[in-house]
Amino acid sequence: MRVVIAEDSVLLREGLERLLIDNGLDVVGSCETAEDLLHMVGNSSPDVAIVDIRLPPTHKDEGLRAALEIRAHHPSVGVLVLSQYIELGLALQLLADSADGVGYLLKDRISDVKEFVAAVRRVAMGGSALDPIIVSRLLAKRRSDDPFVELTPREREVLELIATGSSNQGIADQMVISLRAVEKYVSSIFTKLGSRRLAASRGACSPCCSTCARRADLKDTRNPAHECTSHPSFADARPLRR
Repeated sequence: MRVVIAEDSVLLREGLERLLIDNGLDVVGSCETAEDLLHMVGNSSPDVAIVDIRLPPTHKDEGLRAALEIRAHHPSVGVLVLSQYIELGLALQLLADSADGVGYLLKDRISDVKEFVAAVRRVAMGGSALDPIIVSRLLAKRRSDDPFVELTPREREVLELIATGSSNQGIADQMVISLRAVEKYVSSIFTKLGSRRLAASRGACSPCCSTCARRADLKDTRNPAHECTSHPSFADARPLRR
């Protein structure tokens, strides 16, 4: 299984390389910028790319944008995004079309080597790996106009199990269904939640800030200094307690 890594921290990047090699994966390239990542993916045909969500030069969303480009132009390549914090708005952008071949994990999860390597393999094979804290945040933000009402009872059951920290295999065992069935449920769930939330943020929020303009694919902003609170943004990020 061929892996490329984009991570600007040298220690973490080299640690990931060693961890993956020691567990039988073939690391065919590593870099610290989104530009180099896209070049590697185009030239080395990996099975999966592991990407820090924030990369140079601005450390905002370069990693996410590279991940989305990989999804658009190299659909056979799985993408596992790593983040220091939960950034709900960015996570939903990644998951909006489908959760197949996508992962979003906090960097803290790397310490559980067995689970992390399993997540890398799962994403490379077209499955998903989602941090349970993302789901917990989604459930905590429920409102009367949220699209949770669109979820089927089985999809809600899967979502709640993800929030408890259950792995895809654990969910399959508890629900007595196949692993592939779980992955299809996960993909359906985040397609519904992601597309609705992103559409709502575009429709309800004028391009009053650079974040809004970028999400709406607009180039000019009326008030770049304004901090918009109409949708999840980088300000939602909170460090985990250790």
